[in-house]
Amino acid sequence: MTPFAEAGFELLRGAVPPERVAAMRAVAERDLAADRGPIEREADVGYPGAPASLDAPGGRTVRRLLRAYDRDEVFRTHVHDPALVARIGEALGEAPVRFSPAHHNCVMTKQPTHSSDTGWHRDIRYWSFERPELVTTWLALTVETSERGSLRVVPGSHRLDLPSERFDDASFLDPEHPENQALLEASVGIELAPGDLLLFHARLLHHATRNHTPHPKLAAVFTFFGASNAPMPGTRSASLAPIAVP
Repeated sequence: MTPFAEAGFELLRGAVPPERVAAMRAVAERDLAADRGPIEREADVGYPGAPASLDAPGGRTVRRLLRAYDRDEVFRTHVHDPALVARIGEALGEAPVRFSPAHHNCVMTKQPTHSSDTGWHRDIRYWSFERPELVTTWLALTVETSERGSLRVVPGSHRLDLPSERFDDASFLDPEHPENQALLEASVGIELAPGDLLLFHARLLHHATRNHTPHPKLAAVFTFFGASNAPMPGTRSASLAPIAVP
């Protein structure tokens, strides 16, 4: 079993050149300043800490700059990078690889003051594929610390079959469930520097708190799958055509 197959994630320090990271961050900051859509706002999701509505204080706070692949060539260069695609193929155990523009495909932000907590979950809860074998790449564009709301993950949780009663109605893991408490004691924090790349499985349990610092957190996030693993027709996963990479 490979380290990724065992743990469900892989951390690649300094994987992306500083000049590419700086260019992505510049595009993200430009589009945040211009409020350039499509955008998901903190008020849209209603997670703990988010503004109650778009009209509440901080109600226009951006959570995600959506459709990152279409925003600038620098994001397309990243998605099609041969070295990145090769690592994803190794993690999936399959080539060729496809990029899903329908999922993630964003710059994820946690802004000071009005960011929110994201509960423990698996990304596959949102997605509909023949098999749950997908890999997300999380590229830090800024420093990510626990104070800024960096990710925590449960190693090996992608291999667990957890019954539905251990999740709430929104498919977040119930932290009060006794068996879940024991599971979460094994979680680890993932702190990142700009250019660090985290690969993680779509079934890996992860969460993040709100940003408790005066500095924004930005990450470019994309999802990939093997060519043999098709999105289910008529679902959100099939709403945008997969893109062959590299």
